[in-house]
Amino acid sequence: MDAISPSGINPLIRKLDSVSILSDEERGAVSGLPMHIRDLKADQDIVRERDRPSQCCVMLDGFACSYKVTAEGKRQILAFHIAGDVPDLQSLHLKVLDNSLATISPCRVGFIQHEHLLHLCERYPRITGALWRGTLVDAAVFREWMTSIGRRPAYSRIAHLFCEMVVRMRAAGLVRECPCQIAFTQNEIGDALGLTTVHVNRTLKQLREEGLVTFNRGVLTIHEWEGLKEAGEFDPTYLHLETNRAAA
Repeated sequence: MDAISPSGINPLIRKLDSVSILSDEERGAVSGLPMHIRDLKADQDIVRERDRPSQCCVMLDGFACSYKVTAEGKRQILAFHIAGDVPDLQSLHLKVLDNSLATISPCRVGFIQHEHLLHLCERYPRITGALWRGTLVDAAVFREWMTSIGRRPAYSRIAHLFCEMVVRMRAAGLVRECPCQIAFTQNEIGDALGLTTVHVNRTLKQLREEGLVTFNRGVLTIHEWEGLKEAGEFDPTYLHLETNRAAA
């Protein structure tokens, strides 16, 4: 079943095109993948750590996150996922999941059986390359997050996260202009960046008072893009987009 985004393009095709331009034949092959689509509520696990899935999920709409939970019950968000992402693509070759995946907002998710993805990759090596390139970009994003958590102050961490999400959403065709909907709570920002909710709140107030952004109830308004990039030490090179228009 083909899933179409509000812009009229299959989100997975748009994601793959953002990192490696596909031919019309390759786009048709991706569109033809059998997909079971489910609508999920917010705060619902899609897959859990230690699962052995036989299918991968494609984000079609909404926001999700990969996460782990410590023995003390503290959550660390490892990545945020938007339409077009395949958050558990590693399950195609790693049989046991080492993290969980959950919705943040209400989501539409497509499930593709591993056998169909493997067959697609066998027939179309360039699609295999695009999927592989996507996983390498995910690793680059993870390295950037590690740098933020380990070495950047809270002010830069949050500014950097906002810049990254806006650029990724532009590349995915999800936003053009601000304000834009980013369905995170302050608690989720804290879980992603290693900050307390109080620290997140204080830092958001500082960013607002400096005229850079306003973030209220999941709606992000950027008032000064260049200033926000400077505050977050943001250079979009690590996103390895096929075009840099989204980062302008």
